[in-house]
Amino acid sequence: MQLLECVPNFSEGRDPVIIEKIAEAIRKVPEIRLLDIDPGKATNRTVMTFVGPPHAVEEAAFQAIATAAQLIRMDEHTGEHPRMGATDVCPFIPISGMSMDEAVAVAKRVAQRVGENLEIPVFLYEKAASAPYRANLADIRSGEYEGLEEKLKDQRWQPDFGPSSLHAGAGATVIGARNFLVAYNINLNTTSVRRANSVAFDVRERGRVKRTGNPITGEIEKDQNGEPVYIPGKLKSVKAIGWYIEEYGIAQISMNLTDIDITPVHVAFDAVCESADSRGLRVTGSELVGLIPKSALIEAGKYFLKKQQRSRGVDEKTLMHIAIKSLGLDELKPFDPKKKVIEYLIEEEQQAPLVQMSLDAFADLTASEAPAPGGGSIAAFAGTMGAALATMVANLSAHKRGWDDRIDYFSDIAEQGQVLKTALLKQVDEDTAAFNRIMDAFQLPQGTPAEKTQRNEAIRTATLGAMQTPLHVMELAQKVVGLAGEMVRNGMKSSMSDAGVAVHCALTALHGAHLNVRINARGMAEDPQAAEMLASAAELARATQVQANAILQEVDAWLAPKETNASMG
Repeated sequence: MQLLECVPNFSEGRDPVIIEKIAEAIRKVPEIRLLDIDPGKATNRTVMTFVGPPHAVEEAAFQAIATAAQLIRMDEHTGEHPRMGATDVCPFIPISGMSMDEAVAVAKRVAQRVGENLEIPVFLYEKAASAPYRANLADIRSGEYEGLEEKLKDQRWQPDFGPSSLHAGAGATVIGARNFLVAYNINLNTTSVRRANSVAFDVRERGRVKRTGNPITGEIEKDQNGEPVYIPGKLKSVKAIGWYIEEYGIAQISMNLTDIDITPVHVAFDAVCESADSRGLRVTGSELVGLIPKSALIEAGKYFLKKQQRSRGVDEKTLMHIAIKSLGLDELKPFDPKKKVIEYLIEEEQQAPLVQMSLDAFADLTASEAPAPGGGSIAAFAGTMGAALATMVANLSAHKRGWDDRIDYFSDIAEQGQVLKTALLKQVDEDTAAFNRIMDAFQLPQGTPAEKTQRNEAIRTATLGAMQTPLHVMELAQKVVGLAGEMVRNGMKSSMSDAGVAVHCALTALHGAHLNVRINARGMAEDPQAAEMLASAAELARATQVQANAILQEVDAWLAPKETNASMG
């Protein structure tokens, strides 16, 4: 499925009625999910985030821009954030199943429609820019709304679509396509915009203007084209300015992280901390505007745990908690990952009813007359617990006094264990889903020869899928055995029994899943794909059992009773 994101910024952050009317224009478009509405009173600006298939996002963006043009008066607007239009900027971001070129095509169609139908001047930017000098949003927006009428007289700044004259109410709009951008503000313990800007200039890629003599009051140096010369800042793919937020009573570094693979959130945060400290300032926390990819906070959590010399192999919720607290994302207002992390918001309805159950409810359902969950789900859950136990031993070992030089080793093992735990947990519900797909295939009509052929092929496909699920569980279980073996040999000896139980859990998963591969293959003996999967499963079971036997021999040897001195005194 193609999924496109749109993050329009509207020049209204104080009137909830106007904000809701714009949001409703977006919600009315079928197939659209409005994920986030983030208003700012001091900036007088609201960032909305919505996703959907390209055609729906295209329509929702136009309707939102049209509604904003009707409701917002730029000739009456004031706010801390630079702006030039009612819909100030409207970027499209490809999320999945589509290319940047396709996102650019959407941006251009919306821009043309806005220019022609709403008579608003439109500039294209970023990946959709019509010229290199028009790619940067800050350059297009320079002069803001108040300077727009004069700017439109300049031939270099003619709009890409729409009239070459000011729309008094709506101003102008910038539309384009870009990679995922994180809008991120870092809080300072100062009210000084000048000092905040000094920090911003230290860290942003563009840096600060170069001056002759005195770096503050000296004459600005210019290049051969008469443009100011800049001293680059510390961070690539970062735009930043300092401002004062009356709503909070503090100055902030307002940042756009345009490529978080190059400069992640935690790197930007630490760079600002370092600069602020050198200037006698202190970072007190930070704030996300809009949404953030899950990976950004997961990596931040691991980064801060590593700085603390702690294992990074903890669960996702813990990593999120560490990231939120370390970055101070909850300083100004509560931070709920379920409302700010894009993956949590765009996930479909949870299709994992079993793993959400309590242990007693899961056991009761398994014991009932319902055919699922069955042995396949139980095998997957046994593997899950094996992975969890191996991970536990790694995390305990990482904290053992005197083993500080081995933290990275145990942390890596724990991270691998978390990945295996998550993958196996998914198979608990997937096994039931695979069973249901077979049942659905048997319900297909077979009145005509064509229908019968289609039904038979659907049954075959579903059955092969039902074999693949437990075969995957077997593959994961083999990895759990290997991980538990590492902990038997190198982990804390006081947790030897835990590592041994992990091996036994993994073996239960392995052999239980093997039984499910075999039962699903009944009646498909002549199918070459089924035969190949059966052979793979048999060899996997044999090899893993041999591996596990060797590990369990080590466990038994270590746990054997030792001779004690009979005379205790």
